[in-house]
Amino acid sequence: MSITEYQQNMTAEYCFPDNNSSCRKEVRTGPGNIILFIFLSCIIICNVFLNLLVILSISHFKQLHTPTNLLILSLAVADLLVGLVFMPVNTMQLRDSCWYLGKMACTIVLIINYISMSASVCNMVFIAVDRYIAISDPLLYSTKVTVSKMSLCIILGWSFSLLYILIYLYFNDHLLPSQILSRCHGECILFIKSSLVTTDLVISSICPCSVILILYSIIFTLARRQAKAVRSMLNATSNRHRANVSKSSNSKAAKTLGIVVSVYLALWIPFSLCSLFTENMTSLSLVSTVLIWLISINSSVNPLIYAIFYPWFRATAKYIVTCRLFKLSPSTFH
Repeated sequence: MSITEYQQNMTAEYCFPDNNSSCRKEVRTGPGNIILFIFLSCIIICNVFLNLLVILSISHFKQLHTPTNLLILSLAVADLLVGLVFMPVNTMQLRDSCWYLGKMACTIVLIINYISMSASVCNMVFIAVDRYIAISDPLLYSTKVTVSKMSLCIILGWSFSLLYILIYLYFNDHLLPSQILSRCHGECILFIKSSLVTTDLVISSICPCSVILILYSIIFTLARRQAKAVRSMLNATSNRHRANVSKSSNSKAAKTLGIVVSVYLALWIPFSLCSLFTENMTSLSLVSTVLIWLISINSSVNPLIYAIFYPWFRATAKYIVTCRLFKLSPSTFH
């Protein structure tokens, strides 16, 4: 052993100094890391604040209890779990590589993280289906899609997410605390088996991306066709002003859908490609950490995309921020 290696061993810090099998403790400091932690903390705060705004708004006002808003509520709950569990835990692990909470907590955190992300994707698919039905058959939408039916779909979606994650972790040998593999004491890492990478990629990424992309492509086509029909009818009655309003409304809706598709694909496709071409990928590798954080940022962007464009959200947000929400009757909304 060289003198340099000996000095490094003497000055090395360990997660559990009294344990011979303890992992080495890596604490990241310096201006660059401080800026990174401040940035990630801001993302966490925005995630929690925006998703709580959505949850309080829809939960409090009975007028907002519509099938589409229930999906937005479910999505906000899933995204809030990402902001309350996944983001803080990963931020702490970026600053301090040690895991102090034991294997049981490691398993629970893994399950919550994957359920929240899986449920978030599942809700996005439901929203795409909901909007497709609304624009393809608007006259029968209210009879086809009801609050009770949508509630059942949401429950099934969360149940499927839980079942899928339990099966996935079981076959990946991470479901039970005794199955958690660690190179040393004080480590919580998810080692993904190469045999499960492709299966998980298809179920949790390729299929949802394909469904959303196909449905939104059809929505764009139908919206453009309906806009042309409306403009033709309005031109026949020489009502130019109403035609301009209709055109502006359809243009705004098209832009919103474009943002939805672009952000979702931009944040999920890099992780999917990396998973496809990487044989052994751990949850603490640099590339994996960056790509997973991109996915989690999607949970912070979702309330902006799905809610902030709606007038009811801007109105209810004012009541919440000014602490006037509970002074109003749940059935009163302007």
